[in-house]
Amino acid sequence: MTNAAQSNTWNRQIHGDRAQIGMWIASGNAYSAEICAGAGLDWLMLDLEHVPNDIRSTLAQLQALAAYPVQVLVRPASGDPIAIKQLLDIGATNLIVPMVESADEARALVAATRYPPEGIRGVGSALARASRWNRISDYLATADDSVSLTVQVESAAALERLDEIAAVDGVDAVFIGPADLAASLGYLGKPEHPEMVALIEKALSQIKATGKAAGVNAFNPELAQRYMAAGASFVLVGADVTVLARGSEALTARFIPGPDKI
Repeated sequence: MTNAAQSNTWNRQIHGDRAQIGMWIASGNAYSAEICAGAGLDWLMLDLEHVPNDIRSTLAQLQALAAYPVQVLVRPASGDPIAIKQLLDIGATNLIVPMVESADEARALVAATRYPPEGIRGVGSALARASRWNRISDYLATADDSVSLTVQVESAAALERLDEIAAVDGVDAVFIGPADLAASLGYLGKPEHPEMVALIEKALSQIKATGKAAGVNAFNPELAQRYMAAGASFVLVGADVTVLARGSEALTARFIPGPDKI
């Protein structure tokens, strides 16, 4: 038996001196996840919202990534407490939950990540990878402190309540989702519109002013730099599937002549 002595490393990193640079793992594939884990990035995000992942494929990716010194965030498809319980039990320690629109929703998510009496997480540690099947002797006593919770603000309604959401005790960070936020504000497919960029910069500064860490995704390098200057302490700057898509397109463009090259 071992003692957990767990504290959340990710929470320390996002309050450090340098913005944490991350990548989306959207292939749903442990092999791809492991390739990216060795690249030297600070963090990876495993997604269940827009990606063909389930609890078993997510488990396989967590197992593949465990050997690497990269932080891993896992995003469930929703704030369903049952889904959150399953992810925590398979060993996810950093959750990022989409479409949070109020302080009440944020408080419910905090409760889903905590054991009673602080929350509602079901107690099944004897069956769970998270406790190494009860080989971590003090897991139940230390588990709450080992988990970080990031909530995503990605609608006009949520943006109006940003300060209230960020103020919720147990919310460690707030992540701005530019694509959905742009759609909510009438800029569908235009998250880089100047008005959107200005709103996102303001939101990041607002989050930072509350003392919570602020995150955002920005595949455009210039935007990533702007958002870090505005207060973002963790940024998604790419995805495995987009690297593969753009890379394969570049090979096509280089070696296969198009109609205008003949």
